[in-house]
Amino acid sequence: MLAAQRQSEILERVRRTGSVRVAELATELAVSEMTIRRDLDALDERGLLSKVHGGATAAGPGATHEPGFAAKSVRQQAEKATIAQRAASLVRPGTAVALSAGTTTAGLAGLLRDVPDLTVVTNSIPVADALRRDNPADADSALLESGPQVVLTGGVRTRSDALVGPIAVAAIGSLHCDVLFLGVHGMSQRAGFTTPNLMEAETNRALVASAGRLVVLADHTKWDTVGISTMAALREADVLITDSGLPDAARDILAGEVGELIIVEAPAA
Repeated sequence: MLAAQRQSEILERVRRTGSVRVAELATELAVSEMTIRRDLDALDERGLLSKVHGGATAAGPGATHEPGFAAKSVRQQAEKATIAQRAASLVRPGTAVALSAGTTTAGLAGLLRDVPDLTVVTNSIPVADALRRDNPADADSALLESGPQVVLTGGVRTRSDALVGPIAVAAIGSLHCDVLFLGVHGMSQRAGFTTPNLMEAETNRALVASAGRLVVLADHTKWDTVGISTMAALREADVLITDSGLPDAARDILAGEVGELIIVEAPAA
């Protein structure tokens, strides 16, 4: 069997089972373990799998991998909904609130439609849609008048339905909000709060700079996920709201870094 054929077979097994072991592959493919290790090295260098001690696993998403809004909206729905409810309790009437792009912030937006005299600044199309009152269920003119005023920045649209780039940054730079609710792709002790999109990181940094207070919304699966660009250090968060799935070690780290760590109990699936 040629090296290319053997590596194709190895890759197919990794994709099918999630992992492979060197000794098993050597026996099944009738080659030496050294040959299998060389094959795994070659596949690892190409980013097709991740070599580990004694074998290999399927390659995880890279630092620039960005799922679309629809794909993210079906993940951790109970946790995100509970986090959004807790975040909504922090919003006061008559304030200017910034909401970044994200599925959790979009969930929060839907809970803010009845807050009086609220102004919402956002670079997220789904957030702006969630705040709209121009549907048949909200036809009452009094509700239209009392609903939040929405300021939607311009910009280039990303896979996650965020508006980013120089236009968004310029618009945000002239604004001053009381609080920013920031959704994140990942958070870690080393990298802080991150995103896989460089332009979105720049836009979110502008949002952070515009706000008097930073509240980060991140379910437990975001821990130790690292995107290519940092939006804020852990210590910059005045409040972090997450769920009870967060490991104890992560809780200890975050409690020592952020201003206030709020852990909500999501309903059982």
